[in-house]
Amino acid sequence: MVTATHEASHLLFQKHPEALTPVFEALGLPPPVKTDFHELPTDVTEIRPVERRADTVLMFEPAMGEHFVLAVEAQTKKDPDKAKSWAYYVAYLRAKYDLPVLLVAVCRDRSTAAWATGPFECAVGPWTTQVTRPFVLGPQTVPVFTDETVVAQQPALATLSAIVHSQSRRAAAILETVARGLMSFEPDVTKYWFEVVEVGLESTPSRKNWRKLMQDLVTHFPGHRTLFEEKYLKGVAEGKAEGKAEGKAEDILRVLSVRGLTVSDDDRERITTCTDLEALTTWFDRSLTAATTEDLFAEGQSAS
Repeated sequence: MVTATHEASHLLFQKHPEALTPVFEALGLPPPVKTDFHELPTDVTEIRPVERRADTVLMFEPAMGEHFVLAVEAQTKKDPDKAKSWAYYVAYLRAKYDLPVLLVAVCRDRSTAAWATGPFECAVGPWTTQVTRPFVLGPQTVPVFTDETVVAQQPALATLSAIVHSQSRRAAAILETVARGLMSFEPDVTKYWFEVVEVGLESTPSRKNWRKLMQDLVTHFPGHRTLFEEKYLKGVAEGKAEGKAEGKAEDILRVLSVRGLTVSDDDRERITTCTDLEALTTWFDRSLTAATTEDLFAEGQSAS
């Protein structure tokens, strides 16, 4: 079953493969650069009734050096069946792309991470035919972020760290450091990373702490009206206003639909793209009694 942790993994590794830095360090490779990757189909199903699908599959294609395929799997608990499916993923992708395959497992707790390292063997008696050994991104291998400036420099890896260490005794301190570091970005960027972490924390106790941090950490110096605070609050206000405008436009179209009035494409676009709440309110009031849609935009109506 696809979980929120899986969804966060999709987003992190597909959009921000630089979060794989610990893997590349362990392999003795330079830090990964986003331009060296492109996403591959995650479907590893043959023409058979059984469907198999990896979480994330990436092709690593640096200008210089070895090319290989990465299959990333989020694993929240021990699962004996993974020994078979992981072996299949590696074999299938190796055959399909004719390249080496690196399997990476992302785990939040130490016991699952220790289990996920394998090795998972396919053996008959003393003879081993195949061995699967995932590289595990877990509490033992992902660094703990204790410096806000480093978080700002490596937001993808910091986000992964917040998720992976969410069950640690130090989780609260780690989350606060990551949150403060992410606050150094523009409001929309901060919001993006905050939401990725929230999705990744899923139903863990740390998710509640993270949501509180999201509410509390508007700025390092709340109330001092710093440039960042003003920009952040402006972004929040604009977001709320935009949401209200969208909601009001939907209400107008709903009333017109219920009353059986025809709405042309031009009129629909004028309503849905309007950001003037005063104009939208006037249009909504008129939609309750208007004989035609054109009556909403009577002479004297404020511009959209």
